[in-house]
Amino acid sequence: MDTGKFYVTTPIYYVNDRPHIGHAYTTILADVLARFHRSLGDNTFFLTGTDEHGQKVEKAAAKNNMDPQVHCDETVVRFQELWKKLGITNDKFIRTTQDFHKKVVQTILQELYDRGEIYRAEYTGWYCVGDERFFTEKDLVDGKCPECGREVTAIQESNYFFKMGQYRDWLVDYIKTHPDFILPEFRANETLGFLRQELGDLCISRPKSRLAWGIELPFDKDYVCYVWFDALINYISGVGYLQDADNFAKWWPASCQLIGKDILTTHSVYWPTMLKAMGLPMPKTIFAHGWWLTGNTKMSKSLGNVVDPMAMIERAGVDAFRYFLLSEMTLGNDANFSEETFISRYNSDLANDLGNFVSRVNKLVLRATNGPVPAPGKLEPEDEELLATVRDAAEKMAASLSNMKLDSGIASVLGAVRAGNRYMEKCAPWVLAKEGKTERLHTVLYCSAELLRQVAVLLEPVMPEKMAQLGRILGYAQGELGAISDLAKKESDLAGRIMTETDPLFPRILVEEKACEAAPAPKKEKQAKKEEKPVNLITIDDFFKAELKTAKILAAEAVPEADKLLKLQIDVGGVPRQIVAGIAKSYTPESLIGRTIVIVANLQPARIRGIDSCGMLLAAKAGKELKLVTVDGEIASGASVG
Repeated sequence: MDTGKFYVTTPIYYVNDRPHIGHAYTTILADVLARFHRSLGDNTFFLTGTDEHGQKVEKAAAKNNMDPQVHCDETVVRFQELWKKLGITNDKFIRTTQDFHKKVVQTILQELYDRGEIYRAEYTGWYCVGDERFFTEKDLVDGKCPECGREVTAIQESNYFFKMGQYRDWLVDYIKTHPDFILPEFRANETLGFLRQELGDLCISRPKSRLAWGIELPFDKDYVCYVWFDALINYISGVGYLQDADNFAKWWPASCQLIGKDILTTHSVYWPTMLKAMGLPMPKTIFAHGWWLTGNTKMSKSLGNVVDPMAMIERAGVDAFRYFLLSEMTLGNDANFSEETFISRYNSDLANDLGNFVSRVNKLVLRATNGPVPAPGKLEPEDEELLATVRDAAEKMAASLSNMKLDSGIASVLGAVRAGNRYMEKCAPWVLAKEGKTERLHTVLYCSAELLRQVAVLLEPVMPEKMAQLGRILGYAQGELGAISDLAKKESDLAGRIMTETDPLFPRILVEEKACEAAPAPKKEKQAKKEEKPVNLITIDDFFKAELKTAKILAAEAVPEADKLLKLQIDVGGVPRQIVAGIAKSYTPESLIGRTIVIVANLQPARIRGIDSCGMLLAAKAGKELKLVTVDGEIASGASVG
């Protein structure tokens, strides 16, 4: 891919409270886009920061009996520390209280005022403190703010206005002739719907008598600048506008400006008309993503349903949190967050699919060569098919960047991982090892490890630390894995790399075993006088007290210091379980993955060698030979047996 330019921005976040999952999502999304474009060879600049003026900040400071600047200085640290924890690679963190930004804002205000783009007039309207915006009577919904539903206050005062209304026809035409300007497309239509009505001029001042915390208007010392007019300018002040002409020319216009859908109007109407008045080009794309919901309700501090990113990070790690946010939400649409959904996707995608495949390849290579990744022999059709799968995933990932469907791109890479697990089952390298088919064994192991190498490169922007760890497992030092742009250009240098033994890349998150708890204890039956029968006979009722079900083996590993025991992670009708089974003499952990077995599902849980076991698998034994009881053909896990 030819080297290009990519400049991505996030909204700047209010410092009136601590960051939540909405802030984390937008910033992680920007970081992933920036990392992908760097990996593709594009010159990249990533800007984020904080919005530190306005009434909400002033009120938050007053509530804590603090000077607003001191409040900002203390609160901004929460964002900066979280971004560091989340692995955010922004090139600049801008604060609107920085002197250079304030000077740029004041210079723009003075130039627009001198050209007659800003004028003074009396204003009567309704003001929402939460959104820091004025609304007309017809804008209100049931007498409240149309954006957030809060109470509004009637205000009559003299203010300064930007002649935004004169640009309405130009903006409508620009949106219609530039289909990538506002994405997704339905957000562009939403903006066009807003513009069907008369577009009024924008009040860009607040009297100091009502709000003192802001950038002072250069032409009237009794007023400060409207917080949104101030905040939007960060996108150009942050890359050198009116300070460094060369740097500004290098990065502006922005490639992608990420916003939440709740600030669409400010970015798709206010911002482009401001740029038009300044004589500056428009950003290539303004992309409005959806909300994270709890049930059908937007996460909101006032509702008390906001997810704390730090809590989820402590539970599963930074990279798992990043992966969930990017893979679960289709960009542009809303998505539901719940702890159950998070754990389910983590265990399914990361622990079972990717983590288990890494573990299998790692153990088999160490067993076969004691470390070096073997060179492949002649590739068979199934080998070519596997490597084609990951090449296809790379192409789909690149396409997902251009159409902003990252969840689809990530899914294609995980699809290649699942193909790797199927390939392993089909080729059965453990059997090849037993039969002494060394050349074929080495080819299968090489192809499996090569798939992992490419997966590590493709998923590095999403999970940088874990993919660096995967690189080390494969024998690569930090930074040696290469970039996405290298995958199609350079030959693989994997063969001969020394693999090292590793702990699970993504340890499973154990959850409360609901299936075990739900299994009722057998009811005591009244003893009835019956004719004495042989003790080895049971009734049909006795038989049905044992609940037999099919289960699929998701992961398997040896129990330390127990040569007969294996710990199995299984799926029983969508419910994860863990069981311990004495089958290690007859089956290797790698050979069990994907098998459908039969278990006693309502057996009382036991603790074996300090490990919880919830159920018992069935096996047939003749002498030293032991065989698992399985089913004939494919059937869903959780099916009843008997």
